[in-house]
Amino acid sequence: MMKLAVLAAAAGSAAAFAPASNGRAATSLTAEKSKAIPFLPNPENCEGYVGNLGFDPLSISEYFPVDYLREAELKHGRMCQLAWLGYVAVDLGFRVPGYPEAMSGATSATVHDAAVEFGAMGNILVWIAIAEMTSWIGVSQMLQGSGREPGDFGFAKQYLEGKSEAQIEKIKLQEINHCRAAMLAFSGVVTQSVLFEKGFPYF
Repeated sequence: MMKLAVLAAAAGSAAAFAPASNGRAATSLTAEKSKAIPFLPNPENCEGYVGNLGFDPLSISEYFPVDYLREAELKHGRMCQLAWLGYVAVDLGFRVPGYPEAMSGATSATVHDAAVEFGAMGNILVWIAIAEMTSWIGVSQMLQGSGREPGDFGFAKQYLEGKSEAQIEKIKLQEINHCRAAMLAFSGVVTQSVLFEKGFPYF
């Protein structure tokens, strides 16, 4: 009898430290899974966006407006497309008219130090700041419910005229895919050019 009492007391004390069931385990097991990461739940806030594959491992879409996140994705992707082209063009010897002679011998990987020495970084900062402040007007209006789509600055929209909804969706999907590929490509080209210290194709 004494042994049974001790076992009952031990079981009771252990149960006191067990987490209470709140139904979340069952919900997480039956919830729709992400296409990109099948062992994580599908980020519901991303539904309806072109190119959505359910990739949100840090659940960022639960803390920030997805319109803002898509704006940032398109912006960085577009910049990386231009950046990759410019990075490679410089290393192939292309220079814009009026390019400072003091920087003409620099490669894309070494031009930062040359630009600092020449004093060009201040001008670059000013132009970037102007672009950022101007673009924020559209982003702010979007977040306030203006109906503006993420990344829409009214540029080249004439190419969408006369196209069906399916065709427009396809073009949007192509853009977001190119943006994502460009972000990876630019990271890769910079890394490889620095590691191997060679010009294009950087090996």
